Amino acid sequence: MNTYSPQMLQELIHYLEQFVTEPRQARLQEVLRQRTRHITVVLEDLYQTQNISAVMRSCECYGIQDAYIVENRNEFEVHKDISMGADKWLTLHQYPHAEHNMKQCIDDLHAKGYTVVATLPDEKKKTIFDVPVEQKTAFLFGTELTGLSDEAVQYADYNVLIPMYGFTESFNISNSAAIILSHTAERLRHSEVPWRLSDAEYDELYFDWLQKSIRNPEPIIRDFLAKR
Repeated sequence: MNTYSPQMLQELIHYLEQFVTEPRQARLQEVLRQRTRHITVVLEDLYQTQNISAVMRSCECYGIQDAYIVENRNEFEVHKDISMGADKWLTLHQYPHAEHNMKQCIDDLHAKGYTVVATLPDEKKKTIFDVPVEQKTAFLFGTELTGLSDEAVQYADYNVLIPMYGFTESFNISNSAAIILSHTAERLRHSEVPWRLSDAEYDELYFDWLQKSIRNPEPIIRDFLAKR
């Protein structure tokens, strides 16, 4: 997050736009208008980079801006060939290995107004169709072999599952995330819920994305600030 005042941020945005083509500016603005922080995901201790990267790609494709990464035995790493650069456009919140880091992540999400939902293959739980889109929601996804930790399940607000009708007990983690995000994002966009970014969030991300669209933007910003 930058430390510029709203006025300074606007001036910097206007200045950086000179170094980005108009079609590129329009594309950045088009995508930003579809971004949301009303839904987010939490990935707990995933170890397969292809799964991590596939979830990042699903988040980006469905307009989900934030992803929370909780690391314990496994360090977070993106598989670039699968993510296709999706992680570049996301805001990642990482929780390195530490005691009760999952609880800390959930506490932070609660402080931001999220209802925290654990995804579990348990037929006694609610389904994804029961998740109200009116609430800001964070979906928890656990490691590939053992699923979510006891701590994650304990501090989540409730659990949900994806209805299944075959012999297989569960989906792959990346498939689960894609199904849940697709379903929830579509319901959200067809609702009356104000799901889009605030003006301040929009400007923050636009400033960040303009920089990512310019080769070596730091000297350009320094030059602007020095002249100003």
